[in-house]
Amino acid sequence: MELTPRLRSVAEQVPSGAVLADIGTDHAYLPVRLILERRIDRAIAADLREGPLERAKETAKRYGVSDRISFRLCNGLADIGSQETDAIAIAGMGGETISAILSEAPWTKQGKLLLLQPMTSFTDLRLWLQQNGYRIEKETISREGQRLYTCLTVKGGDMEPLTPAELWAGKQSSDPLRGDFLDHMAAKAQRALAGQKNAASPDGKEIDFLTRVLDGIAQMKKELSV
Repeated sequence: MELTPRLRSVAEQVPSGAVLADIGTDHAYLPVRLILERRIDRAIAADLREGPLERAKETAKRYGVSDRISFRLCNGLADIGSQETDAIAIAGMGGETISAILSEAPWTKQGKLLLLQPMTSFTDLRLWLQQNGYRIEKETISREGQRLYTCLTVKGGDMEPLTPAELWAGKQSSDPLRGDFLDHMAAKAQRALAGQKNAASPDGKEIDFLTRVLDGIAQMKKELSV
């Protein structure tokens, strides 16, 4: 079983020997693959809905690892104890949903490794992490088809306030896809700025924020080319 590039970028950040909790597991491809690779020995696969959790059980059974995975039907981390896991993956959800899951489980700040791969609301998630006692240690970019994804490696702790550009595009600097990612995020910021300027009631604060985002990304691209 091979993982998609998006899930592989998450899998590569899971430490050897960790007990992984995969939140929103769907087919449980991530924990099953890591067990088959002998990177981890056991995992928790959790999902909010019965259908995806049944698919997860079918995957585990197909590959003979059902006895190594605990399946939980729950909202986020609601049915997972703080002592049961040391690495938590939350991928395939919006940034606001990820923030809501973590807000209900403050114990995730206590020595846990969080691998967060938001589909939307990147800026909101980074800001929430900054304001709520989490530290982004690095970001890893992957490409799947025409889309770029970023996986945030996060632990509890303080971090320096992020600039508008860092909130928008992260701080990673050595990833081989960094240049493409900056171009992509700059284009999104330009579209958002144009939308604000053409709006019937432009938001001056948002226009200023997006202008600073674009200036900051331009500086990041210069530093990347040095």
